[in-house]
Amino acid sequence: MTGLGRRLGALGAGLVLLSGCGFRGAYSFNLPGGADVGDDPYTVQIQFADVLDLVPQSGVRVADVPVGRVTGIKLKDDWTAVVTVTVNGGVDLPANATAAIQQSSLLGEKYVELAKPTGEAPQGRLEDGALIPLDRTGRNVEVEELLGAMSLVLNGGGLEKLQTINRELGVAMQGRESELKNTLDQLDTFIGGLDQQKEEINRALDSVNALAATLAQRTGTIENALDTIGPGLDVLNQQEDMLVSMLQSLDRLGQVGTRIINQAGQNTVADLQLLQPIISQLAAAGSDLTGSLDLLLTYPFPASSLTALNYRPDSRTGGYGLFTNMTATLNLDLREILCRYVVDPVTGALKIAPQDVVGTQCGQAGTPPGNQQSTTTTTTTTLVPLPGLDGVTGAIAGVTGGTAGLPGLPIISGGSQ
Repeated sequence: MTGLGRRLGALGAGLVLLSGCGFRGAYSFNLPGGADVGDDPYTVQIQFADVLDLVPQSGVRVADVPVGRVTGIKLKDDWTAVVTVTVNGGVDLPANATAAIQQSSLLGEKYVELAKPTGEAPQGRLEDGALIPLDRTGRNVEVEELLGAMSLVLNGGGLEKLQTINRELGVAMQGRESELKNTLDQLDTFIGGLDQQKEEINRALDSVNALAATLAQRTGTIENALDTIGPGLDVLNQQEDMLVSMLQSLDRLGQVGTRIINQAGQNTVADLQLLQPIISQLAAAGSDLTGSLDLLLTYPFPASSLTALNYRPDSRTGGYGLFTNMTATLNLDLREILCRYVVDPVTGALKIAPQDVVGTQCGQAGTPPGNQQSTTTTTTTTLVPLPGLDGVTGAIAGVTGGTAGLPGLPIISGGSQ
């Protein structure tokens, strides 16, 4: 075999070996001037929604300083990409670091920018094999996207109408500078008020959200209620005339009641004024009423004397008999009772008269009866029989003749001495 043949065979064997070891063409070679990953690098995987035209061996930077390179790009089933990067072991990044695809210049190369999180405190340390999820990644705006947006505006996007809009705005605002300034001031005050009440607004929105969630949980109940309310509304519709008649009757009743109240207003006020003395006396006698109620429960003994009550067994009933150190004389003779109480003919009040039953007549004890005159008596009285009590007579003041059968108690007037 010639020398050329040996060279070709060696080249072919080398290609086979390289393909078996994962040779990826030019991406398998380290480009000159790349970042130095050191002797102990670590690997991080990053999820991107769009990697643009990022390719393996692209740079990895922190604060615009090269610290690593892209070693692999893989497309997942959900059309997101997982980029594997190798970072120098001396680079210290937090576990919640962020990643973004940036561009070195307007038409420069793409690279992956790693940075500390913004808006939250750094946590932990980014370790080997860590994953930066999709919610902490992003990308820069492409020049092609910017040029496409400008093309949309310039070509039929209404840019030529800006002059007309500007001219019409000038005409509308001319001479209304003070009103526009006042409007802007009020708008600033309104926005300031909204800013001061943002917590209340957030609380109201949270309450509305909670209400909506509750209603969503009770959708079946609400649907059932809406389905059930239909027959009820039909019944109300059928009884519309009766409801209208009832409301009209209530209106007439209200008018009559108002008229009666207006007419009886003065009488009501007068009755309340007459009740005022009674209520005042009741209020003044409040403490006495309370004391009388206390005595009513223990009559005829006051509550303070209950501790002095004694008791002893009763052999007849097998119970106990209560007694205290007191004596009482009860006179149940109706004749004597009627002689002691007389009716005043002027006031009609019941009074106690100092009289006793003398024989069959009412009079002073130890003195002649009421129909006899003593040596010092200058006024005569007439005795009449008491109704229902044979032989007992009473005296009536100022009566010179007999009045038999006078109903009620005897009327006695004291004679002048």
